[in-house]
Amino acid sequence: MLKRDSRKKRTDGIDESVRQVEPTRHVDPVRISTGGGPPIVDHCEVIVEDVLTIMVEDVGNITVMCTPIDTVALAVGFLFAEGMITSPEDIVRLRPRSDPLAVAIRLENPEQVVGGRNLIVTSSCGMCGSKNISNMKEGLKPVGDTLRVSPDVLRNVTQQMCNGQDLFARTGGTHAAVIFSADGEIIAMGEDIGRHNALDKAIGKCLLDDRPFRGHGVILSGRISLEMVAKVAQAGLEIVGAVSAPTSMAIEVAERGGITLCGFVRADRATIYTHPHRIRGTAVSPD
Repeated sequence: MLKRDSRKKRTDGIDESVRQVEPTRHVDPVRISTGGGPPIVDHCEVIVEDVLTIMVEDVGNITVMCTPIDTVALAVGFLFAEGMITSPEDIVRLRPRSDPLAVAIRLENPEQVVGGRNLIVTSSCGMCGSKNISNMKEGLKPVGDTLRVSPDVLRNVTQQMCNGQDLFARTGGTHAAVIFSADGEIIAMGEDIGRHNALDKAIGKCLLDDRPFRGHGVILSGRISLEMVAKVAQAGLEIVGAVSAPTSMAIEVAERGGITLCGFVRADRATIYTHPHRIRGTAVSPD
């Protein structure tokens, strides 16, 4: 994990009075009724989408469109998900800049990162600039098989995630991801305009806090697509659930990686698409 004596070095030279970027912005749109009635000024908040630059020394710059909170966790989680690091020990220096929308990182072995990484990642696409999809599938390593949960853990964790989405409650414009333990304790949460960013933030927080992934799962607020399962597999998380549906390729990759994939996790239901043995009481009676 990230060396303890380097934790102070990561904060050296940072001005605590540096301008902070607010994650929401107040606007005054006009709201109309499509069924009749006068228009009104609707004083409300919208989620901020801004540009984060991750500057990896001797490798390149990565531009990520995101909600500008938890940016250090996002940077670390993104590098991990992309395979540019395998643990925080690969990071020699991690330093936010005086610009709150920039993070500078020095890697232990930058020459091992394949190719230049001057990428632009939008808030709607998690695979932009990523390695070839077929290569990703071939290189997928099965996750561990230590996690067992009762169905009520899925329900309770999902409810806690929804209750904890402060930015969504204020704007209606964010996704969330929470990493949880076997007893339903949430150990990390990320919230962002992008689904993949939210997951990278949660993963990055675990890495920075020396939290293990083995024996843990994740719940997502949106659909489960290929890139989300790829990130889950990279971390070694054993269960991925979401309030929405999975895609066909997400199911394929989860099956191959030994991941339990659950869609439509709601108050009274969940649909298990792959490896149901991790959810207690899921044996289906024969017709």
